[in-house]
Amino acid sequence: MNRVLMMTALAAVSVVSMAQRVADFNGNWRFALDAEGVPQDEHYDDSTWRQLNLPHDWVVENSCQSNLPFYQATGVIPGKGIGWYRKTFETGALAGKKVQVLFDGVYNNSEVWINGRKLGFHPNGYTPFHFDLTPHLEENGTNVLTVKVDHTRYADSRWYTGAGIYRDVELITTDKLHIPIWGTFYSTITASEKSAEIDAEIRVKNDYSDIRKFRVITSILDAEGHRVGSDAKRIKLNGGEHITIEQKIRVENPRRWSIGDPYLYTAKTELVADGETVDASSARIGIRTFKFDPDAGFSLNGSSMKIKGVCLHHDGGLVGSAVPAGVWRRRLEILKEGGCNAIRSAHNPASTVLLDLCDEMGVLVQDEFFDEWDNPKDKRFNMNQRDVHYETQGYGEHFQVWAEKDLKSTVLSHRNHPSIIQWSIGNEIEWTYPRNKAATGFFNNMNWDGNYFWSEPPFSTEEIKHQLATLPRGRYDIGETAQKLSRWTKELDTTRPVTANCILPSASHFSGYADALDMVGYSYRRVLYDYGHRILPDKPIMGTENVPQYHEWKAVMDRDHIAGTFLWTGIDYMGEVRGDYPVKVNGSGMLDTAGFKKGSWHMYRTLWRDEPHLAFGINYIEEIKHRGKALYELDADGNAVLKNPDSWKQMLWSWQPVFNHWNFEEGRMTVVELYTNCEEAELLLNGKSLGRKKQAAFEDHIVKWAVPFEEGTLTARGWKDGKRFERTLSTHGEPVGMTLRTENRRLKADGYDVAHIVVQLQDEQGFPVYTENREITFSIPEGLKRLGVDNGAADNVQDFQSDTIRTHKGRALLIVQATDAAGEYVIRASGEGLSDAAATVITER
Repeated sequence: MNRVLMMTALAAVSVVSMAQRVADFNGNWRFALDAEGVPQDEHYDDSTWRQLNLPHDWVVENSCQSNLPFYQATGVIPGKGIGWYRKTFETGALAGKKVQVLFDGVYNNSEVWINGRKLGFHPNGYTPFHFDLTPHLEENGTNVLTVKVDHTRYADSRWYTGAGIYRDVELITTDKLHIPIWGTFYSTITASEKSAEIDAEIRVKNDYSDIRKFRVITSILDAEGHRVGSDAKRIKLNGGEHITIEQKIRVENPRRWSIGDPYLYTAKTELVADGETVDASSARIGIRTFKFDPDAGFSLNGSSMKIKGVCLHHDGGLVGSAVPAGVWRRRLEILKEGGCNAIRSAHNPASTVLLDLCDEMGVLVQDEFFDEWDNPKDKRFNMNQRDVHYETQGYGEHFQVWAEKDLKSTVLSHRNHPSIIQWSIGNEIEWTYPRNKAATGFFNNMNWDGNYFWSEPPFSTEEIKHQLATLPRGRYDIGETAQKLSRWTKELDTTRPVTANCILPSASHFSGYADALDMVGYSYRRVLYDYGHRILPDKPIMGTENVPQYHEWKAVMDRDHIAGTFLWTGIDYMGEVRGDYPVKVNGSGMLDTAGFKKGSWHMYRTLWRDEPHLAFGINYIEEIKHRGKALYELDADGNAVLKNPDSWKQMLWSWQPVFNHWNFEEGRMTVVELYTNCEEAELLLNGKSLGRKKQAAFEDHIVKWAVPFEEGTLTARGWKDGKRFERTLSTHGEPVGMTLRTENRRLKADGYDVAHIVVQLQDEQGFPVYTENREITFSIPEGLKRLGVDNGAADNVQDFQSDTIRTHKGRALLIVQATDAAGEYVIRASGEGLSDAAATVITER
């Protein structure tokens, strides 16, 4: 859909013409936090409320607090409150029409009114929902839609959630004879280079009181709009009834959707009565087939491949949870640059915006439903809930009543996305069913002194089964709930496997949990890949949450039967804090919150792509540590070697503290780590060779040298397939200026498009400065909207909503958004003792 925000004071919505079934409903809302009176009353005076466009997250606008209760979950940003949104709009003639409002996501515990009449309540903050407005609209008159968002339970998840109408809103206008919202399902039955067969499942509803005769015409259109296949059926439908119609459509010589060529067709279904199209619904689809095999792993369109995935939380850093498409696009582009081909939507259904991008960009998706089922998790420390607090009570309170509806709404609304290859019914659920933890033998076992991450179960399979049979089950049974969730999913879609992220798979193999799954996902349990294959030889297995270290990928590549992995995480995320203030984010990402690359990104770039890559990681030898322990020492020949040669096999989430600069104390010993996929590498300092080494000689996949610091230029050379590649790093001086790099200079003047501007300090020679930081102030002209600033540091507690930011590692990020005004705009940056810099952004209609 071509999306342009309407900026008029009163949004006028036509419900006469069927030319546009879906209307953007994001523009011109009024917002107030903790408003007085009765805001849902249609005559309520909201003239003093703030006017804004959606999506909107009110939490990210707040300042960080050092003494915030439950800070581990919130990312030290306060978000408690009740938000109110009101939108005034006009309607035309309503005869024969049906008007509905569709929310892609509201966080959370939302209530909706139209013209003072309550439409309903929706507790889940991540699932889409819709209401029929038709009976309550003022024909040819003015209407008021009101939404209440209750975020008084502001720590109800283990991560930053944000709050508000943070995803898109649409107005859906149809004839009374219509295709319901999410009423189409297009799936690939077979697909080869020569032909493909598409199954179209179309639901039609007749809200008239009398019989209607019509044709259902479904066409497949290529990217240029040419029809490449179609099917038509004649239908007669009684008043007040609905029907599901199945059509088969053949496409010759299809261009199959893939990672490298994510070609999209459009499936369009029309209802034609008396020669007139009364309703039409379209969806972008990809023609593709895939398979998970218990012995051979994953294949797409018949070609075997590994899933190179990362887990992503739903916040976008400085924009909070209201993430524009352009922000997601940049993040996905950087991850794909590193070889990533898949994401897991941890731990909630993804937004439509993100799924659309994955379809377009060729990114596979595991779409996840829940982080809690029957029993709550502890929002500060994970596992089962330790203490009961009003603020931390989350979706577990609603699961029994709402789980089926929320799951099915997600499947119905997402199942046309070709990028989705798995439905995950839950994340690390086992913690909340105590007998599962006890049955593994890992915990509270005086006779076991191993490490959970690296050990096979201390109990035999027979003992685990015995424990599960004799330990108290509690009120709910994990296997029974899993079966229920799997059944609900398959009632709507059998074209994708049902999986889950199992943190205690040795128990889940026998608790009934694995029986409900088509394939089993292991969370941090790569050590069980062979064990699990022996226990469940007919069940595909893969890593669905793993640390971004070399040993995880080696375990995948060494085993044909492992389909791939999802690393934790692709990008740092707010919340799930494991440190004291001012730590704000969980720093396990391969990218920081500003999208700047970390050591783990460079490591996986050498593993996931064949093209040559060279990247430095440098620090003093005694300061390169993992979990508080120094990694390196010098051997008898003065080479840097691991103190424990096997330590790389048990590295966890955080990458060791190394830097991409050559500025240290003269003479002090450093270790230069080189992340490369070249067969050989050589390091030179000021033109002098420090040795040429073979990559294969380093079991941890990191080529390394011990180098006493000497000012000058460090050069890495690599040889791959007989060709030489090179990367240099020079000692920089004090910062005297900066550069502004605009990653997207031309924007659509549509109120959505964004530009990322990266500031980098530089010295008088033009070298980037990484070891000094300065406060930078941006001047942003009218015609652009400032979304915020960030420097990517895990302990950055500066306001996102600011024109000023202190750099981290000499750099920072500004994001601006286009309005509906076209023009050429100059953004300027200044800092004390620095020459100014400028960048130009052009917005076009």
